[in-house]
Amino acid sequence: MGKQKVVITGAPGTGKTSIVNGLERKGFHCFHEIIRDMTSKAKLEGESHAHISNPLVFVDDALQFNKDLLYGRTEHYKKALQTKEPISFFDRGIPDVLAYMDFFGQRYDREFIEPCENHRYDLVFMVPPWAEIYVSDSERLESFEEAVHLHHALMNTYTQFGYNPIEVPKDAVQKRIDFILETINTF
Repeated sequence: MGKQKVVITGAPGTGKTSIVNGLERKGFHCFHEIIRDMTSKAKLEGESHAHISNPLVFVDDALQFNKDLLYGRTEHYKKALQTKEPISFFDRGIPDVLAYMDFFGQRYDREFIEPCENHRYDLVFMVPPWAEIYVSDSERLESFEEAVHLHHALMNTYTQFGYNPIEVPKDAVQKRIDFILETINTF
């Protein structure tokens, strides 16, 4: 099958990062989410005194912010092809950029679409919104209701690019990891 590229995605606060960190502790090669660092930097440089759900309000050029995010995720994809590891996990994939742009009503052109078409993942796992574990923090700016809407935007975007996201059950982190690994072994 070659090198497998597996995305763990979902709305904010669904447990994605805990899953990716758990996979990494098990010795799997993982690419971590890059937007938290980008959002923190943008907030430091912008007006962040109010609680606002859209991190793009903290940047001077929202389109460039998204281009940087797209570039970073594309670079992760390319690095996965160069690694000796048989499988790489990604905390979010390239299509996530478009899903968020759709959610925030931002326009994009072929420059954003082509990386999604040209850099295909083998599997996409969608971690659903889960009110019982949802917590906002200084980089997670969305309310739970916004997270639910983002979940739908993510599902729509991945589906539009021909993926069939596999929903990860709401369960303890280790059981979620077990589900992902067992599912991968069936492909």
